[in-house]
Amino acid sequence: MIEKTITVTEAARTVADCVNRAHYQNTTFVLLKNGVRFARLVPDGEKRCTGRDLAATLTASKLSDEDARRWNDDLKSARKALQPPVGKWQ
Repeated sequence: MIEKTITVTEAARTVADCVNRAHYQNTTFVLLKNGVRFARLVPDGEKRCTGRDLAATLTASKLSDEDARRWNDDLKSARKALQPPVGKWQ
């Protein structure tokens, strides 16, 4: 994947080109506002896994009781280690 940094002003002037390059060339644009990373324009081809997808996969996986217990322990550890976002928009 290609990553290109541009200003918000440049993105506004060339939005159609940026959108086309994101889609057809798999380019991610990092937008700068006053020299600070502000936003990203990314291709929509990324794979996503929802909670529902995960539940269906786990149900179909037929884990042994021991593997299911280990997975549950790992999940609990990960939840304890993760920090909530600092601000409302993060």
